[in-house]
Amino acid sequence: MNVLVQTNQADLQGKIAVTGSKSETNRLLLLQALFPNITLANMSNSDDSEVMQKALKGNDEIVDIHHAGTAMRFLTAYFAVNEGREVVLTGSKRMTERPIKVLVEALQQLGAQISYEKEEGYPPIRIKGQKITAHKVSIPANVSSQYISALLLVAPKLENGIELTLVGEITSIPYIKMTLALLNDLDIKTNFEGNVITVFPKEKVDTKEMVVESDWSSASYFFSLVALSQSATINISSYKASSLQGDSALVKLYQELGVNASFENNLLTLKKQADFQPKSVTFDLNHTPDIAQTIVVTCFGLGIGCHLTGLHTLKIKETDRLEALYVELTKLGASISVTNDSLTLEPSTSINKNVHIATYNDHRMAMAFAPLALKVPIIIDNAEVVSKSYPDYWEDFKTLQFQVSEI
Repeated sequence: MNVLVQTNQADLQGKIAVTGSKSETNRLLLLQALFPNITLANMSNSDDSEVMQKALKGNDEIVDIHHAGTAMRFLTAYFAVNEGREVVLTGSKRMTERPIKVLVEALQQLGAQISYEKEEGYPPIRIKGQKITAHKVSIPANVSSQYISALLLVAPKLENGIELTLVGEITSIPYIKMTLALLNDLDIKTNFEGNVITVFPKEKVDTKEMVVESDWSSASYFFSLVALSQSATINISSYKASSLQGDSALVKLYQELGVNASFENNLLTLKKQADFQPKSVTFDLNHTPDIAQTIVVTCFGLGIGCHLTGLHTLKIKETDRLEALYVELTKLGASISVTNDSLTLEPSTSINKNVHIATYNDHRMAMAFAPLALKVPIIIDNAEVVSKSYPDYWEDFKTLQFQVSEI
């Protein structure tokens, strides 16, 4: 389904309810599988979380997680420690091109039995669940934080817990801290000192309801809309000023892009700054790479330049996001260059109309480019891809008086 997105609204006003964080939900679903007396509220309704839930509850020998990268990493660890269970974990064509070797080797260090069904280092993988007694393991610190979180989440159920040494400079620290904070909420003891993370074993946890905070990555598109508007007030629920999610850095970053954010009773209010004068920005997104697409599109729409660094993990996401941004922004008339871990956009004042934006089976490509409809009509190809993380995205756009029409 391709959609044409356009609007003649100069002033954006509305209230949006965003469902729970996909990152928190998937971590808590795994913890709930390990400790069934946990209950969850305000869970994400994303495809990724539904896939994760189905895989954890099912008994199939072949577990297909489609495009869900988080599920691939977390379930690799989960099935590796699920004694007596044997599964083949697979996914979409793109998923079979996304590396898993670093996590597999870490689990093998601990004694897990995992083998590759096809190409070494990539899914599909065959996992024979084992009782794990070893507890010391090391992993490169600059890999996807999901590899690290996968090990930490299963650690309480290992006989001796885990002592995980991160080798090199650590990236995506907020996601590691989110994982540890959720463990701590269940009174599971952890320690993060220097480059060593320890999670202590815990046989049982107390019965508890865990409420998932709404997804900050999903909120990023409304920050972009407010930045690109002439005037706007958008309320979004449910958010906390002190969040476990790294993408809450949006509040500070978007201040430089013309958006003021305030909190009251878990309601986040976004307002366009009066008399905002756009100027080029430089951001290090090492800890928040998932909002890079939103930010660069915002800067393009504002007519300003940006230099974004810390983007090395974007090359192994749903698509090579750096290359995809280069191709699609160039179609719109942007002057942009990318390296393996950075992106530079030159200031420009014109935007080509009615351009088809390819989404590469990547939900964030669709959602990041849609706010440009405030500037020019834009066509988003395969618009249904948003369901991966935010199924209600287009309906929420319509509540803000955008026309979203299938073509």
